[in-house]
This record gives sequence, structure tokens and C-alpha cells, in this order.
Amino acid sequence: MLFTDPLTSHVRVDTAHQKALKRLGIETVGDILYHLPARYEDISDVQSVGGLEKGQEAVVYGQLSGLKTRKAWKSRKPIAEGYVEDGSAKMKIMWFNQPYIAKMYTDGMYVKLAGKVAGSEDKLYLSNPEVEPLDSLPIDRHDSIFAGTEGADDTLYPVYRETKGITSRWLYHTVLKLFEKGALDTLSDPIPEEILKKYKLPILKTALVWVHSPKKAADAEAARKRFAFEEVFYIQVQKAQERAAVSAAQTYTIKTSDEHLAAFTERFPFSLTAAQDDSIQSILADFAAGTHAMSRLLEGDVGSGKTAVAATTAYAVATSRPPEGTDKKIEYGNLQVAYMAPTEILAKQHFESFIEYFHHLPISIGLITGSGCMKFPSKTDPTKPTKISKAQLLKWVANGEVPILIGTHALIYKSVEFKHLAYVIIDEQHRFGTNQRKKLAKKDARLPHLLSMTATPIPRTLALTIYGDLDITLLDQMPAGRKPVQTTVVGPGQSAEMYDHVRSELAAGRQAYVICPRIDEPDPTKENALNMKSVIAEAKRLKK
Repeated sequence: MLFTDPLTSHVRVDTAHQKALKRLGIETVGDILYHLPARYEDISDVQSVGGLEKGQEAVVYGQLSGLKTRKAWKSRKPIAEGYVEDGSAKMKIMWFNQPYIAKMYTDGMYVKLAGKVAGSEDKLYLSNPEVEPLDSLPIDRHDSIFAGTEGADDTLYPVYRETKGITSRWLYHTVLKLFEKGALDTLSDPIPEEILKKYKLPILKTALVWVHSPKKAADAEAARKRFAFEEVFYIQVQKAQERAAVSAAQTYTIKTSDEHLAAFTERFPFSLTAAQDDSIQSILADFAAGTHAMSRLLEGDVGSGKTAVAATTAYAVATSRPPEGTDKKIEYGNLQVAYMAPTEILAKQHFESFIEYFHHLPISIGLITGSGCMKFPSKTDPTKPTKISKAQLLKWVANGEVPILIGTHALIYKSVEFKHLAYVIIDEQHRFGTNQRKKLAKKDARLPHLLSMTATPIPRTLALTIYGDLDITLLDQMPAGRKPVQTTVVGPGQSAEMYDHVRSELAAGRQAYVICPRIDEPDPTKENALNMKSVIAEAKRLKK
């Protein structure tokens, strides 16, 4: 049996269940073995309904039925009652002075009940039990592959992510069937043995057994740690392969005059911070080396000056000529820059910022978004941008007349072709997929240099894991005159005081932003929907 085998070649699954499994991403043997439990339940204190005795404090799992309310015969006090059944027996449940419980739960619901067994020997009932609704009944402890072994009472049962038609119990038993049929017999571990020993991780075969049918909590945790490590391991290998591919590709060598660069930055209405200057020098050093395409992540808080770094390094590229021999007849031919932003609003803001940086130079800047295109400078008024057709802008980009093109995902359309794309800047890289980035970077025979920028505060160790193919540069200084950012956590009891402060700031002519996790109003029938505020609902509330 191979991990790549279709699940249906080893387990009988009807068409409806196949569709349900596909919703969970399960089509092969490997898919279901790597569909790991979301959590575990300890069943060491669980009893079967058929074995309960009077006076016992019991915990049982079962299915509800016969829920109703009535009044006690003598006292006339309200009672909610019903039955719980687990396969071994059926027992009555009674809640005294809690008639609402019969309406809170429904017949057929799976529950975990914890309460005291009362009544006479022939008429036992569970008195006032606590109720915990479940998606499905737990796996019987005797189903564990460790059943009958020493310490079997410590067995946990796994709870899996489910979908309509596929229960946690079914997933568990299917995994056990695959184990019995030899799914683990031909496994090869992707992680080298020396690494497993170094970090004290179980081999893949052991980890799969422990994660799906753990004998004890320590085994489940060891397996979880192994699979977490495996995920990071794969990421690191992939990033190492990407870095190697970039190193092997031909790129552009870009050298700029210190004098010209100083003249460009001297026009800024502010002085560069030491962190900005260091970042610029690191990027220019990568350009000048030319041994391989730069792949660098520039991380800095909002207001730290990332755009100024991008503009300065873009200047170095846009004022450089391509290598000799790349084009026999060069009419415009300077190297080109593509600047990708995650939204149209940000793309337009960057376009306006670049106009401020480059307005005194004979360098054209283009803007391409889903809603239209612009170019600076206008032929009729060289101090202003002008709207142009997409076809005209693409023509100028293709012949090199526009060396700087700013836009959204529209930049990666097949119709956008650069003449000498040497530098790609991506703002908030995590908003774009890897495939989009590669499409943009491969529009030229030579691999362009890449600068990714983010304001997301990523710990360095995490950044090295996620962006292992990128060198990391930090902008850890704010320009002079910037007020420090203050972050304050406001508790629910302080909301009135917080809104008073917001009103005072608005009255002083300042602005306030309220950020919500969703745009539209939630469906109140969906679980946890009302816990997520929407922009529409919150705006209505604030207007009042």
C-alpha cells in the first residue's frame, strides 16, 4: 500500500462519502493519515450507561431522546426529563426546577453528561447532570489498537475535523483499517535519522500511530511535535531550493553613482535615518554584485520610511542602462521597475509618492489597476499625471519608455510585458501568493532583483522560517519628528472612557479608525457569528 493510492482502492466508500471526503481534502491514503486529530478527549473516567449504579458520580457519552417537561405529582415543581443511550443501555435523565433544558437540547443530539445516579435499583436515573453537546459520540476505548495492553486505561480518543456525512468515529476506524492492511509497512521517513535523533522526534510510523491512537497524552504530544517540525522542515527545504534556483539564474548588475544618488535624496523634505541609509546600501550592494538576483525582505513599522527606500533604489535602477548586447537598437532602454501593491488605494498612493520623488527628472511613471491607467508626466502639462488607455501604457512599458510601473495584481496579467525588468518591489508580500510573485518575476529572460516590504511585525526567527529564501533587513528607526506609536489594550469596562477620548480627538480635528473583522452583517444563525463585528453594523451603532 502506498500513500499515493486512492483511498477507494483500500476502503469501500460510496459516491456521496467520496464527495464529503473531498471537502476535507481527503482522496488518497496519505491524505487521511495526515488528516490529524484536532484534539483529544480523555475517556479514562467515562462509564457505560449499562454499568451505572445508584449513588455513583458518573460521566457518560450518549444520544438524547424523549426530551419533555412536566410537573412533579405532589410538589408541582417543573421537571425536564428525557433519556440517554450509549449502546449498552438506556437511562432516564431528570433536571429538577430546570424546565428550560428540554428546549435547549433536541432529540438525537450527542452529549457528554456528568452527574449523580439516583432512584431505585430498577428505576435509576441521572440527576441534574451537566450537559456538553458533542458533534459525535467518542470512540469506544476497546477500539484502540492499544486495547488490552498495559496502561490501556490511559487511552485518549481523537476528535477529527468533520464534514456533513463524515464523522470523527468513521475517520478513526478507517485509519485503523488502513493500519491493519499495512499502510505503515512501506513508509520511508522524509526527515533524516540524525535530525530525528537530534531533536528527539519519533519516526514517521510511530508518530502516525501515536497521533491517531495515543496510549497516553505524552505520546500524542510527541507526535504533534514531530508533525509540526515536519511542516517547518518542508518549508525550509522548499525555501532552500528556491534560494538555490535564484542563485543559479542570470540577473542584472546595477551600479549607480554616489554623487547622483546623493543629489536625489537631498531633495527629500526629510533626512534619511541611519536605518534607511543602511537598508539602501544593502540593496545597492546586492545590485552591484550581480552574482545572483537579490531576494530581500524589508520589514518596518508604518511610517518608518519604506517607500523612501523603495524610491531611492528604484532611482538607481531606472537611471541605469541594460548590459551591452541585450538590445542592438535602444531607443529608451533603461532598466525597469515594477512596484506591486495589494490594493488600488495603496497603488495610487505609491504612484502619487513616486511623482513627488521623481517629478524633477525625465523619468516616466505608469499606474495600472483594474479600474484604469495613468502616466506621469502628461504631455500637455509636465507637472501633472494624465489618464491614458491601457493599450497605450502597455506599449510604452513594452518598448521601455516607462521605466517605473506601479500597480496591483494587474501587473501580472499576460498582456503586461517589460523590456528590461530589473527590479520588482512588492508591498505587503503576504497579501500575494507565491505563484503571483513568480509570474511577475519571470517576465524577462533575466531574473529581476526582488524587494518585499512589510509592516507586519514578524519576529526574526519566524521570519527566517517563513521567508527562508529572503535576506532580512529591519527598519528599526522612525524619521525625526514622528510621534511614537502607543498601543493600549482597552477592556470591555473601559469602552465609554475610550469613546470619550475618541470624541475629544475628533473635536481637535484629528481622525480615528475603527477596524472590524468583517464587512457585511453576520448571519445570526451561524455559530460565533455575533462575536465578529461587521463594518456595516458597527457604523450604524457608532452613528447613534
